[in-house]
Parts: sequence; structure tokens; C-alpha cells
Amino acid sequence: MSQLSFEFPDGSVKQFDDGVTSEAIAKSIAVSLGKKAVAAKVDGKWVNNDEPLHKGGKIEIVTSDSDEGLSVLRATAAQILKMAIANDFDNIHFGESDADKDGFFVDTDKPDTQISVDQLSSLEDSMHKIIKQDLPIKVVFLSAADAAKVAGDDPYQKELVKANEVNGQVKFFQIGDFQSIAEGAVLPSTGKVKIFKLLSVAGAYWQGKSSNPMLQRIYATAFNKQKDLDADLEKRKEAHERDHRVIGNELDLFFVDPKVGAGLPYWMPNGATIRRTIERYIVDKEVANGYQHVYTPVLANLDLYKQSGHWDHYREDMFPPMDMGDGEELELRPMNCPSHIQIYNHHIRSYRELPLRIAELGMMHRYEKSGALSGLQRVREMTLNDGHTFVALDQIQEEFKNILNLMVEVYHDFDINDYTFRLSYRDPKNTEKYFDDDEMWTRAQTMLKGAMDEMGLDYVEAEGEAAFYGPKLDVQTKTALGNEETLSTIQLDFMLPERFDLHYIGEDGKQHRPVMIHRGLVSTMERFVAYLTEIYKGAFPTWLAPHQVKIIPVSQDKHLDYAKKINDQLRALKIRSSVDTRAEKMGYLIRDAQTHKIPYTLVVGDEEVSGNSVSVRKYGEQDTQSESVPDFIDEVSKDIASYSREED
Repeated sequence: MSQLSFEFPDGSVKQFDDGVTSEAIAKSIAVSLGKKAVAAKVDGKWVNNDEPLHKGGKIEIVTSDSDEGLSVLRATAAQILKMAIANDFDNIHFGESDADKDGFFVDTDKPDTQISVDQLSSLEDSMHKIIKQDLPIKVVFLSAADAAKVAGDDPYQKELVKANEVNGQVKFFQIGDFQSIAEGAVLPSTGKVKIFKLLSVAGAYWQGKSSNPMLQRIYATAFNKQKDLDADLEKRKEAHERDHRVIGNELDLFFVDPKVGAGLPYWMPNGATIRRTIERYIVDKEVANGYQHVYTPVLANLDLYKQSGHWDHYREDMFPPMDMGDGEELELRPMNCPSHIQIYNHHIRSYRELPLRIAELGMMHRYEKSGALSGLQRVREMTLNDGHTFVALDQIQEEFKNILNLMVEVYHDFDINDYTFRLSYRDPKNTEKYFDDDEMWTRAQTMLKGAMDEMGLDYVEAEGEAAFYGPKLDVQTKTALGNEETLSTIQLDFMLPERFDLHYIGEDGKQHRPVMIHRGLVSTMERFVAYLTEIYKGAFPTWLAPHQVKIIPVSQDKHLDYAKKINDQLRALKIRSSVDTRAEKMGYLIRDAQTHKIPYTLVVGDEEVSGNSVSVRKYGEQDTQSESVPDFIDEVSKDIASYSREED
């Protein structure tokens, strides 16, 4: 019998007979590993535990206690869900399915009516019946012709059959008489799945393209232990309560209208107020730190982005150019840096002007696929809090520290405390996707590292995470649910000044090349508002809240004039206040103010009118307290001025 050679992650190589299974390989290493093994990857491709192998390669044993092992469990549950759907619904079509660290999903399409959330419980019962039978799950390889027969008149399965055909064969999983195209690896029988939950249904475009049909996606999850499922459901509940899309709807912050286009949010007055407050804060902060704010067009000649390199390296994320009919092609800008370079180049610059700091709340457009869009987090039109500094070589480290200190100040004011620093370098083993200048990369990466070391800051180094034109410092923050994302970045760039032939006149009267530093303090307005909405759970601190004070008169007839008088005083001080004049019971109006998470609710009646006072109830508190009007104004004014933080 011929031998197969397998290389393990530690670099060791072993020989096995042709037809060996990954389960047998695992047992040959250790009995305990054999017991925990649920699947394997050979040269990166999934294979079932009991699947005969006829080709060697690099092998990874996947165990039940790993994240990938959990994916195998969920892929098995997805196959069981498909079988249950096929049993319960006639004329059902199947799209894609997938399993990962978050759960699994199955896409379906039914010409007459889609599966509803009310039918999930019944589907769970059907799945339990299949699981109870403990049916074997076999791997079968069908010819392309036979696979096409299995697909029948299902248009999506027909496409998947073509996409998964290898050497004239298509791999299927078979449970009883039910056959489904193999995706990933699965456990040997349906009885291995015990703990699962069907979660929700939602629309999903076939293959993520908005031009394709909308399918019905069933989201679900599965675990090895009930306690893990319980913890996951609790986390999902918290995620739902913090979801900026849910809160955005409840507080009327923004919406996306499919008639206008996916990924193009409308900011309602409440959301616009939050955004405007952030923008004013950022602009004032930057101007105070020496930045010159500008406005530049959202359109530019395509040649500008060819010169910058964005067209070569970023084309798939840019919208198609607009042919103006006279040989000129205009492009919606994906980045602001070429525009700020034009600002720099508009005048002859002297060394006395450096560092030259240019900033803008710059609108950009990205060609995001429909399936990737999500509320304000992933959009097609966004406004970046962008800034570029042009410096001499000997100013790099000092300017880098100035930017980082400004960033930390901004984080402090927004009460963002959980963040880490990541220095992102190019991948030395894959330099083709980066600007071709080894000396530049070595120099730039050394300078960033030197600045961080000089400041005594802890950081991690990440190869392969740099942009194509230079290394960067990413500030990694924790979201409300503990996930990590990049909120801010500082990037050193020797490339663009070279490409655009930037220079300044030095003290010696000669031309010198500046260095460009890109920086974004709080990402885009869209992403930052989404981040804050989830961090604050919609209960924005007073300085950011769209409605800061709500005044409720006990009697519209007797106390409305007094309420309006206080409201006028507050609004004269630019405090966002309003009077609730609805003919509803006072208890309802107070609860409504709490539901909309307004920081201060004031109730005024006979006692308050006679004493020139207000009854104050803060958001989230049950008790009220009486304060004089001047004292309350002083309190709320200090709250806003201190960015709603306790005195340090």
C-alpha cells in the first residue's frame, strides 16, 4: 500500500497508509487527542474525521474544545437544519450556509412565502427529531451530472454545484436520503449535536450582491454545553440592547432608506445634534492645537488618485469613475490625503511654516458591498475626522507625540479609557502589495518605534497591518461588547511627498522634501457615533445628549407659562431644553422622558412656581429633589462644561 506524507504544525513529518483518516492520525499521536479530534484541515481544506485521505500535505487536527471545533459542531447543526427545512417545507430552495465563531446560518428561498420567525420553534422540534434518530452523516462524491440532478430546479444549488466542482466531482453530505453540498466539515452523526438555538430570520442578498434576489437567512447557534448557550444568549440580549441600529430607531437618531440607497444614512434632528456637537468639539480642539481647517471637494480628477497610488492599490473599494464626455474622468474620493496635498502645494512653503497642520471633516465614499453594510458602522458615504501634518525629518518624533497627546485628551473627554496601541508594519514576506521602497519602510518603521519608546508607552507590533504607503500606529479600543476595533490611527508617509514632488525651502535656501503624517482622532463621524451609542447604551452624557432638559408642567393651564420661562432661560445659555405640552398624564410624560434617556427631567407645579424652583429627576434615578432655578442652571452648566465627567 502506498504511503502518504503529512506535515504537522510543529514541523514534524509522519508517514501513513493511503486511505487513513484524520481520526486515526490523531489517535496515533495520543489517545487523548483522538478522543477530542472532530475534524482536520489538510492544506487548509476541511476533511471529516472519518473521511479516507488519499493525498498528503500539511495537516491540522481540529479538537472539540477549540473555536474551529465549535465551527464543526455548528456546520453539523446547519446540515440538520437544512434537512428539517426540506422535510417541513415543499418547494424550498437553499442558498449559502456558513458556520463560524458567532454561530451559523442557512439561506432559503420559497416562491410563495418565506419562513417566518414564528416557525422557528417548529423547526427546532423537527431538528430534535433528526438528532434523536442519531443518523449517520456520510461524505459522498457525485459526478457533476449527478450533482446537477440533486440540485434539480433550485437555481442557487445549481450555481453552488458549479462553484464546488473539482475534477468533475462535487462533495456532498448525506443524512438518510437527504443530500446537501458539503461546506466545511461535520461530525459523524446527527446525535452529536445536543445544544442549539434558532435565533432569528432576516433578509440576505444571494452572494451578498444587491442586484441578486433577496433570500431568507435563518440565524442560529450551537454549543457543547448548555451553560455556554445560556451565556451566549445573555450576551446576544445585551448586544441587541446596545445595538446602535436598535437604539438609533428608538431615539430617532438616523435611518437608511432603500429608495435612496443602502449605506447612505439620513441623520434625523436628534442624531444630527449629537454629530454636530462632536464636530464642533473636534474642530475647536484641533484649531486650538494649531490645525488649519479646510473644505475640499468630494470629487477629483481620476488622475489625482492614479498619482497617489489609490487607483492601483484601492480600486476595488472605489466607485466607478464618471466620464464627463470631454476626456475628463471624475472620481468620488475614497481618501482625503490627495486633497490636502493640493492645499500644501498651492503655495511655496518655508521651513518656518512647519509643522504645517491641515484638518478637515472630509466626506469620502467607499464602494462597500451590500452584504457588508451595517447601520452607521459600515456605510458608503462617511465623514472622516481627518488631519495631515507636513514636517521636516527632525520634527517627526515631536509631532508624533503632539498628535498622540491630543488623541489621549480627546479620549479623556469622551470617557474612553480601555484602549491599547498597535504598531502596524508591512509584511516582510509579502512586500508586493506595499509601496516599493525598502529604505523608506525601514526608516519609517524605526522612527515610529523610536517615538513610542521615547514616550515610554506599551505597544504590540503587528506585521502585515500597515497601509500600502507606510507604517502606522493604530489605537485599539474595546467596544461595548468587548470586541476590539481600530478607532484612531497615526501614519507616517514618505511615499506621497515623493509622488507629488512636495518640497519646502529650508533655512539654507534649498528645496527639501517634507514627511507627511496622516492622523484620524476619532475615525468617521458615522462609526464614532455608532461606537458611542453602544458604549453609552443610548444614555448620552449631558454634553452630547440631543435633549438635555425636559420640562413638564403639572397643569398646562396653570404652570405652562412658568415652564416656558425656565425653558427660555436655559435655551439662552445654549442648553438644549424643551417643554412637554402634550395632554397626557404627568406619570406618562416622566416615563417617556426616561425612556428617551433625557439627562434631566424638571417637573413644575404650584410649589415650584411660588418658590422659583424646579423638581429635578436625573436619568436612571427614582428620587427627585427640589432646587432653585439658579442652582439648577449652575449644575447643568457645569455638567456640560466638564464633558459630564467628575472633577479629576
